[in-house]
Amino acid sequence: MTGKTMAALAPPTQRRFDARGRRLDYAGRTLVMGILNVTPDSFSDGGRSAALDDALANARRLVAEGADILDIGGESTRPGHMPVPVEEELRRVLPVVEALAGLPVPLSIDTQKAVVAEAALKKGAAIVNDIWGLMGDPDMARVAAAHDAGVVAMHNRSTVDASIDIVPDILAFFEQSLERAARAGIAPARISLDPGIGFGKTFEQNLAALAALGRFVALGFPVLLGTSRKSLIGKVIETTPAERLPGTIASNVIGIMAGCAMIRVHDVGAHVQAARVTEAILHAA
Repeated sequence: MTGKTMAALAPPTQRRFDARGRRLDYAGRTLVMGILNVTPDSFSDGGRSAALDDALANARRLVAEGADILDIGGESTRPGHMPVPVEEELRRVLPVVEALAGLPVPLSIDTQKAVVAEAALKKGAAIVNDIWGLMGDPDMARVAAAHDAGVVAMHNRSTVDASIDIVPDILAFFEQSLERAARAGIAPARISLDPGIGFGKTFEQNLAALAALGRFVALGFPVLLGTSRKSLIGKVIETTPAERLPGTIASNVIGIMAGCAMIRVHDVGAHVQAARVTEAILHAA
């Protein structure tokens, strides 16, 4: 990261992620973000939480299992997904956000649309999880800043290019995201970076990004890792999404050892256990 960017948006001095006033401490303790897809077509759990009652029951289960954050998404972003109109995405997510706003954990809205983000923030969401890292919808940074929302800025590419070195590409993208956040007035403590495993990358590039997690952590912002049930695991060993829990845990343990602050997962209970054991061993070293 250049001196210019560091001067504009220096990393937070304390290991806390600010979600609209809720300060989530990740000093020595990995935050677990539970995935709640309210879609009929997500690659792993599409349809399980599409009905409101099912979504609420699954959300409460994830919190009971130890989720620190719930990430609510109304549009599948799996490879080959069909874009969802704004009105349909709002119809899916807003009743869920509103019904869950009283839970003891902050809600994250997983969307690439500023209109959806703003509507969810008004209903009680605290974090915007943007798969385009504030570089897609030109209004996203303004919306996040206006509501003092936490932001997850994920690296993405519109096309896969096997010829590029993905790690410098991710670092350059993060620099641009941070510059945009600084211009909008988003406080450093409200920003998390996500290398975007499975988005715009080849299998080899995904592995390279995972191997370089320490370089992203060194930027000083909390890093979120999202590998849960992804095709990367199925390419290492042939498995369906439902069979990829062991591989997901393995990748997330690597992430925790590299210093990642958050992991985004479907299987919260198993990952809480894995995280606490990993942390205990690291603290004993």
